[in-house]
Amino acid sequence: MDIFTIILIIIGLSLFEIINSIDNAIINANVLSTMQEKYRKWFLFAGMFFAVFVVRGLLPWLIIWINTPSISAMDAFTASFSNNPEVMQSISKSAPILLVGAATFLLYLFFHWLFLEPKRILLMGEKFFQANFYLFYAATSILLAVIVWISIHKNPLMAFGAVVGATVFFVVDAIRKYAEHSHTKLKKKSISDISKLFYL
Repeated sequence: MDIFTIILIIIGLSLFEIINSIDNAIINANVLSTMQEKYRKWFLFAGMFFAVFVVRGLLPWLIIWINTPSISAMDAFTASFSNNPEVMQSISKSAPILLVGAATFLLYLFFHWLFLEPKRILLMGEKFFQANFYLFYAATSILLAVIVWISIHKNPLMAFGAVVGATVFFVVDAIRKYAEHSHTKLKKKSISDISKLFYL
């Protein structure tokens, strides 16, 4: 890998992380402003625990361990600090599965914004997408079928990863809609706040 490719990857990942962090911060601030103080404190603890320890710590370890049953749990845990070729091969093997799942999730998120999110109609084409919001379901179904068809010929687990990505999107979207519903309909604010915690 040449230096130009390395720099390009670093810049791309940095931009991706910055944009996602800003977007995430805006969503969190917007939702947290409607919650009671004690649930905001719960979110700070739970958010830090899940973001730092679960997603960035436990999840990578679990993925490596599942994909490489021949190594021990401790070897999988220390994989980031070792040069074990078996572990490196496992990471390379699991990368396409994770990437196709994440890509499917992000594509669904984009189509959701394109078709279903309310807009001020500032750009060309926005009026068409907002008027034809029902096409979201057709577009995402066809998209999933195409991704699975292409993936299944390369690696069946990649096809499964795409389905998991779509499933995660709809689960998260269902939690978000329930949080919005509970905020406007439920009398008990604590139930509304708990549902928002799950969404965040």
